[in-house]
Amino acid sequence: MDRWPALFTERQVIAEFRRIVAKDPLESFLGGLDAFVPSLLQLYRSAAASGRKLALSSILDSLQKEDTNQSQRKAALLGLPYYISDDPSDVIRMCDVHGETLDVLMAGMEVGLLIGHEAPLQDAFPLEVFNVAVVVEEKIILHNIRDVPTGFAMLLGIIYCFNLEYPRNMKYTFEFLQRVIMSIQPEQCSARVHGLRNKLLRYRK
Repeated sequence: MDRWPALFTERQVIAEFRRIVAKDPLESFLGGLDAFVPSLLQLYRSAAASGRKLALSSILDSLQKEDTNQSQRKAALLGLPYYISDDPSDVIRMCDVHGETLDVLMAGMEVGLLIGHEAPLQDAFPLEVFNVAVVVEEKIILHNIRDVPTGFAMLLGIIYCFNLEYPRNMKYTFEFLQRVIMSIQPEQCSARVHGLRNKLLRYRK
């Protein structure tokens, strides 16, 4: 941050990512995400109904309270690690402004997102988000991000800009976001991500 202070803004992350990958991270991410959201939610419903992925049930229940496009995006993203059998606990954390201090919340976060909400969290994810922040090595390096999908796009942008490794406990989630949602080197999918992509393509037919 001392060497490249200007890079730690949303605008500069977008510019640097575009220079490296020749894509706008926000446009590419949101466009790819919207193409797969209906199929992802359909897969989650099937998995939850079968009893195989119980964590998805609470996410889908939250979605029933506000079934907007933005809530569908949030549900698709926050449900992905559970469906693909990753562990998001050290990567994605909810932040109640009246709850624990930031130091406590960021403990153990090498790379991740803090999702800020004002009211106590009663559901799997907050319907009203006031701030999303990108965390690297237990420090906030980008904040005031307007929503969860943009937060994910900026997190991927930061990882690319600084050549960081994907969090080990969510490596398949991030691989899916990179290779399927953003279509960056899609031919290099692992077997698990390739299988999920094929399922989604069948649902889209």
